[in-house]
Amino acid sequence: MKAVVIKEKGGAEQLEIKEIAKPTCKEDELLVRVKATAVNRADIAQREGAYPPPPGASPILGLELAGIVEEVGEACQDRWAVGDRVFGLLSGGGYAEYAVLPGALALPIPESLSFEEAAAIPEVFLTAYQCLFWIGRLQKGEKVLIHAGASGVGTAAIQLARATGAEALVTVGSEEKRDFCLRLGAKHAFNYREGNFSDKVLEATDGQGVDVVLDFVGAPYWQQNLSVLKMDGRLVFISALGGTKLDQASIGAILRKRLTITGTTLRSRSLAYKEALNRDFASFALPRLVSGELKPVIDTVYPLSEVQEAHRYMEQNKNKGKIVLRIED
Repeated sequence: MKAVVIKEKGGAEQLEIKEIAKPTCKEDELLVRVKATAVNRADIAQREGAYPPPPGASPILGLELAGIVEEVGEACQDRWAVGDRVFGLLSGGGYAEYAVLPGALALPIPESLSFEEAAAIPEVFLTAYQCLFWIGRLQKGEKVLIHAGASGVGTAAIQLARATGAEALVTVGSEEKRDFCLRLGAKHAFNYREGNFSDKVLEATDGQGVDVVLDFVGAPYWQQNLSVLKMDGRLVFISALGGTKLDQASIGAILRKRLTITGTTLRSRSLAYKEALNRDFASFALPRLVSGELKPVIDTVYPLSEVQEAHRYMEQNKNKGKIVLRIED
């Protein structure tokens, strides 16, 4: 089968398509003919050598897929059949013509969604769901500040917050992305290039601040994040794209406001954790995906042969929503 491999750690030019062996399907897995996958920041970090796959995971890039079941493991035959359209979360392996997907992590693709749309869901929606509800404990009527609002996780988080009756505020890097997030359902959107977002958040909330912050940036936003959180607020770190080192920091606000600060990654979680998250997410989201209340947001679809261009496009931070890779027949 054709798959994208990394020649050696480095830039997008290190990606190439080669013929490799088709993966084998274990009793609790599905062998899926991949029709589409998607690009994530984790793929870029892995390509650069900064984010190795967890033990036992495929070294092939790709944390999600959508496709057609070609083989069903014996332990999965009560739920899945050859020919089923499925999508789901992977620990690796999506940038290929075939991949194995744990049966417990597979979800049925709603008839209204294409393979490309389904491939844009698993990583960002499950990540956002975990961060907002399992870790951030976001409730109806609360407010959440979502950094990188126009990113894949950001666009998913806006919709999930709105669906649960919470109010989403976001930061973005351009006026185009600001307008985009407002149309998607954010209550307020602030361009971080126009000065401190904390002052704008406090102004927009009548000085009250927010209950939850979902942060991808890290150290540069540390003090501002603390300043906008309410009493008993929750700060959830999903990444630290801006750096991890604090030159000077005060823990006064953490103590004074009784703040909870949590870091998380989803890829390294146990299969049991992912199964439970997948079930909870499916119960909440599948009916809403069918009705259209939730929708995958796709910026661009590239053929797998243009994977280098897809990575470079993400690195330019131009995308609004997901960058999808179509696997050509």
